[in-house]
Amino acid sequence: TQDQNPDLQLDALKKAGCEEIFQEKFSGKSAARPELENCLRMLRKGDVLVVWRLDRLGRSLKDLVEIVSALEDRGVGFQSLTENIDTVSAGGKLVFHIFGALAEFEHSLIRERTMAGLAAARARGRKGGRKPSMSKADVRKAAAMLKDPQMTKTEVAQHFGVSRVTLNNSLKRNGYPLNPVALDTVTTREGTT
Repeated sequence: TQDQNPDLQLDALKKAGCEEIFQEKFSGKSAARPELENCLRMLRKGDVLVVWRLDRLGRSLKDLVEIVSALEDRGVGFQSLTENIDTVSAGGKLVFHIFGALAEFEHSLIRERTMAGLAAARARGRKGGRKPSMSKADVRKAAAMLKDPQMTKTEVAQHFGVSRVTLNNSLKRNGYPLNPVALDTVTTREGTT
């Protein structure tokens, strides 16, 4: 933001002995973080990524754990100055694995709450998902229009601004026959035979 000044962070990173410092101008909530991507791309086995504070690296605990785990797989260490975490040491690795377990636990809790909420909504008669493209009144009108031998399904679908597939699905869902013409006659554009 306008009032943020990175001097405190830069001083701490320089004091920690960082050789190269990457400064991101985007919000941590932004999906695109080019400086972070450049930094991660430059790291080699044996390097240590140092951040001033954990929230400078990850947008969420899950995101943070994923980034640090990917670094660990590449043989790159991680250090957070403010939280005093250093994955190069055994104690730091332990702390970070606890963070990983907490992130997984948090994800499970969110999933359970979501499933419970959906079940409660279904119990009250609410159904999730998109609203149908055609209302019941539209489907009723479409079925009536299709009884006219001069109307095609394509024309009816265009009238309601939907595809033929959507028209067929709507008719079927509302119990209307897909071919409203009587079975003992065959209708063509020229007439009935």
